[in-house]
Amino acid sequence: MDNSNKKYKTTDSIISKVEEPTIVYNSEKTYANIEDHPLFAKVIEKSKKEASEGKGSTTEEVMKRVSEKFSFLK
Repeated sequence: MDNSNKKYKTTDSIISKVEEPTIVYNSEKTYANIEDHPLFAKVIEKSKKEASEGKGSTTEEVMKRVSEKFSFLK
């Protein structure tokens, strides 16, 4: 009597290979670095302008609002 367990025996022909389809999005350009994106400079300039005008919040103000809103995180 053969004691080998055939139901656990696998070969390359039995194992099915799953392959994802190749998708082409036809995008013009991908930016590997956010600093290369054309809108990045505009956003930074706007942020600097708002900071110099006194707009925005201090770290203490933000932390107070967060702790009030998410009191369970203490």
